[in-house]
Amino acid sequence: MKHFSILLISLCTFSIAQDSITTRDVVSAERIIGLQFTEAQRDSMLDDLTYRRDSYLRIRSVHIPYNVMPAVLFNPIPIGMKLLAGKSKFVPNGVKNVSLPNNMDDLAFYSVGELASLIKSRKITSEQLTKFYIARLKKYTPMLHCVITLTDSLALLQAKRADKEIASGHYRGPLHGIPYGAKDLLSKKGFPTTWGSVPYKDQSFDNDATVIKKLEEAGAILVAKLSMGELAMDDVWFGGMTRNPWDTTQGSSGSSAGSASATAAGLLGFSIGSETWGSIVSPSTVCGTTGFRPTYGRVSRVGAMALSWSMDKLGPICRTVEDCALVFNAIYGPDGIDPTVYDVPFSYEPKKISMKKIRIGYIKADFDSVSEEKSFNDSAIVLLKKLGATLVPIELPKYPIGSISFILDAECSAAFDELTRSRKDSQLVLQGKGNWPNIFRTSRFLSATEYVQANRVRSMIIQEMDKIIKENTIDLYIAPSLEGDNLLLTNLTGHPSVTIPNGFNKKGLPVSFTFTGKLFDEGTLLAVAKKYQDATNHHLKHPVLH
Repeated sequence: MKHFSILLISLCTFSIAQDSITTRDVVSAERIIGLQFTEAQRDSMLDDLTYRRDSYLRIRSVHIPYNVMPAVLFNPIPIGMKLLAGKSKFVPNGVKNVSLPNNMDDLAFYSVGELASLIKSRKITSEQLTKFYIARLKKYTPMLHCVITLTDSLALLQAKRADKEIASGHYRGPLHGIPYGAKDLLSKKGFPTTWGSVPYKDQSFDNDATVIKKLEEAGAILVAKLSMGELAMDDVWFGGMTRNPWDTTQGSSGSSAGSASATAAGLLGFSIGSETWGSIVSPSTVCGTTGFRPTYGRVSRVGAMALSWSMDKLGPICRTVEDCALVFNAIYGPDGIDPTVYDVPFSYEPKKISMKKIRIGYIKADFDSVSEEKSFNDSAIVLLKKLGATLVPIELPKYPIGSISFILDAECSAAFDELTRSRKDSQLVLQGKGNWPNIFRTSRFLSATEYVQANRVRSMIIQEMDKIIKENTIDLYIAPSLEGDNLLLTNLTGHPSVTIPNGFNKKGLPVSFTFTGKLFDEGTLLAVAKKYQDATNHHLKHPVLH
């Protein structure tokens, strides 16, 4: 086979074209790939292009199970970086002497730590708490459209088992008996896993996602499969638009739409979301929750819908930073199945963190460019300095970040190849130019050469990020959550982040900003974010539902 690396996909995706490819076809394709060849060069290509077109057809005849990953795996680790070694240390601050509230509606907004204290001291049973949250889910789901499947029968069985274990002295830890919800891209045997999409709404799997298994081992109670934007885009799914509990005329953003909405509304103790390009950060901003995106390669994605194998990450959406640490401590680490997960210790000891020893970068250009929420972001810098941290202005790598975002398009179009070729993409709720059906189709025309080149640029960005962190000797950095290139860039590099509420705008809606940490250094990231959050009260406020 000649080493000529132009990927020319048949111009008709849906019908099997058996005619010979002509130089006229090549001229048309040149416009798509942004190159121009001579007539002699076009003529020389024809045999190879016909062969490749026929190869595509043969590959399509192979049944590829959905859970098969590409043989090429993304590596987020910069050259020369040594992964942390040793044992994990998890010493949360914890909460003691918690009492039940006079108004039981207030219980809905207790942190995981507070709920754990109540359950461990047996001031409330897991069954009572589970019934309490199930009642709220049933009451407010019609308003918020945040639940796809209520798993109440399973939840009550799990809660009764938790109570028996705790009564017998077998306490599993702070998640034992705590009700939670999972974004409906995570499989749970015996229940639908719909991906929020019409073609898959009756789909189910015979296995539990690794994250679900680990949470069950920790004693957590699954009360709901939560809504997600269809195939992980935005907040619209086949049941409607998931609502923001602070303003139910608005959507909750996506794609972890139900996870953020249900958590903010106090319908469960915590939730699991996923992020590829903002799907934890954005709904956490809109709904005023605390959203944690771990380092790429920290949490197994077995049993989760794949959108982009090199960008997908699973993480918790909670009410506090420490809640995120409690959940992450239960779900991180290898499962022996997902080959992208690294075995790296997680050390979280917030009491040992001295803010006077912490250097925090801030993306000056992004802080300067914000207008409407500038006062909130500026106040974050002032407070961090007041807490003792050293603030250092930094700049992100100067690369065309948005121009390589088609890495996601290439991978998601492969993940949903069968949906496109079967024409079932016409069943998706949204059919605009910027929605999945059109993205999947146009991505058929991506050049394999440009995909590889984009990933080479991605490698350069990874190295440059490592250089920026080292040269500025920073432990982490902060940025406005949705400003500039930071969100996409860090999803491409795999860096962890925590998004926390940072006030309320003139309309009474939450605003946020984001801490971004070093690769696999979630312990420092979470501990510093906790110090900041503890010095504020934004996370203690909650929406009033009627």
